[in-house]
Amino acid sequence: MQFLDVINFSFPLLASTTEAVDSSMVVAAVLLSLVVIYFASKVGGELSNRIGLPPVLGELVGGVIVGVSVLHLLVFPEGGADSSSSLIMAFLQTTAGLTPEATPQVFAAQSEVISVLSELGVIILLFEIGLESNLKDLMAVGIQATIVAVVGVVVPFAAGTVGLMTLFGISAVPAIFAGAALTATSIGITSKVLSEIGKLNSKEGQIILGAAVIDDVLGIIVLAVVASLAKDGVVDVGKVIYLIICATAFLLGAIVLGNVFNKTFVAIANQLKTRGELVIPAFIFAFVMAYLAAIIQLEAILGAFAAGLVLEETDKRKELQKQVIPVADLMVPIFFVAVGAKTDLGVLNPAIPSNREGLIMAIFLITVAIIGKVITGLSVFGQPEINRLAIGVGMIPRGEVGLVFAGVGAASGALSKPLGAAIIMMVILTTFLAPPLLRFVFPDSSKVATESEALIKD
Repeated sequence: MQFLDVINFSFPLLASTTEAVDSSMVVAAVLLSLVVIYFASKVGGELSNRIGLPPVLGELVGGVIVGVSVLHLLVFPEGGADSSSSLIMAFLQTTAGLTPEATPQVFAAQSEVISVLSELGVIILLFEIGLESNLKDLMAVGIQATIVAVVGVVVPFAAGTVGLMTLFGISAVPAIFAGAALTATSIGITSKVLSEIGKLNSKEGQIILGAAVIDDVLGIIVLAVVASLAKDGVVDVGKVIYLIICATAFLLGAIVLGNVFNKTFVAIANQLKTRGELVIPAFIFAFVMAYLAAIIQLEAILGAFAAGLVLEETDKRKELQKQVIPVADLMVPIFFVAVGAKTDLGVLNPAIPSNREGLIMAIFLITVAIIGKVITGLSVFGQPEINRLAIGVGMIPRGEVGLVFAGVGAASGALSKPLGAAIIMMVILTTFLAPPLLRFVFPDSSKVATESEALIKD
C-alpha cells in the first residue's frame, strides 16, 4: 500500500482532496515541505542557541522566515494563501512536471498532511512535558508557589480578556483565547537562566520553578477549556463549568489511577522483547488518553499531558524519557515551524493604516504579559527578605507553552490574523526579555556564576 493510500485511509477528508491527484506529486510536495521545515528549525534553533536564547524561539522565527511573512516556501490555505503563492508548488511545476491544473489539489493535500503532522507534534510535545513534570515536586513546592501560580494565571487572563473585549471590541471567544495565551510560563527558559546565574536552588528559584510547573498544569486546563469553546464559537457558562470540572477530574483521575497502572505498564514492558518494547506501549497509552480527552470534549493534548504525568511515576521513566526525545525531535519542530509559517507579521506593519489596530493589540498584550507576571511576586508572604521582583520576572517568559496556545488558536480558526500575530509577537518579546531581566534583578548573579564556574573547574 502506498504512503498516500495509507493517509487517505486514515483521513477521509484528505482523501476527497487527493483522489484525482497523482499520489507521487503529493508525496514529493510533503517531502519538500519536511526538508524546508527541518532546515528552518535546525538553522533557527542553532542560531538562537548560540546567542543564549531557547532553540524553540529560533524554530519559530525560522518558520516565520520560510512562511507567508517572508519566503512563501511553506504556506497554508487557511491563512488565505493559494497554490500560486507556494514556491514549493512552483518548484514542482518546474522540476517534476506538475501541471497547473493539478496544482491546487496537490497544494491542498500537502497542506493537510503537514497540518496533521503538526497536530501530532503538539500531542507528542505535551506528552514529553508531562514526562518531565514530577508529581512529587508539584506537591512539595508549598503554598507560596501555588499562590504565585494562581495569581500568574488569573491576573493576565482576566486583564487580557477584558481589555481586548472593551478596548478593541474583540468578541468573547477570541478574546478568551488571547487571554489564555497570557497565562503560560516557560519553565525550560527560566530554569536554564537561573542555573546559569547560580540561583536555581535559591528561595526565589524554587518558588519560580514550582510556580511555573503548577502554572503549566493550570494553563493546560485553561487551554483545553478554551479550545473546546472555540469549536462552538460561543461562550456557554454551563459548558465552561462542565469543561473545567471535566479537565480537573480527568487530570486528577489519571494521577490517582496512575499508581495502579504504573505496575501494569512496567510488567507489560518487561515481557516485550522486540524493538520499541518500552516506547511503543508508552505512545499507545498516550494516544488512548488523548482520544479519551477528545471524546469528552476536551483537547487531545490534555490527555497526552496526563499520560506523561502517569508514566513519569514509573521505574522506567528515565529510560522512557530518553527514548521519547528522538521522536519529539522529529515531530515537534513541525509544529513550531508551522506556527511560525502561518503567522503573517505583515498585518502588524504600521505603514498600512488598517494594520495599526493589530500593532496596538500587540503592544497591549505585551504590556499585560509583563505586568501580569511581575505582580505575582507581590503575592509572596512571610518572606521579608525575598526578592519579589525576581520572582515576578522569572514568570515572564512564555516560550514553547505560549506557542502551543497560539498554534491551537490558529488551527481552531478562533483567532484573526492581527490577533494571532499579536500573540506571536507577545511570545517572542517576553521570551527575549526574560533572560537579561533575570540577570538584572539578581544584582550578584555575575559573581555567583563566576564562583560556581571556579568551583566546577577545581
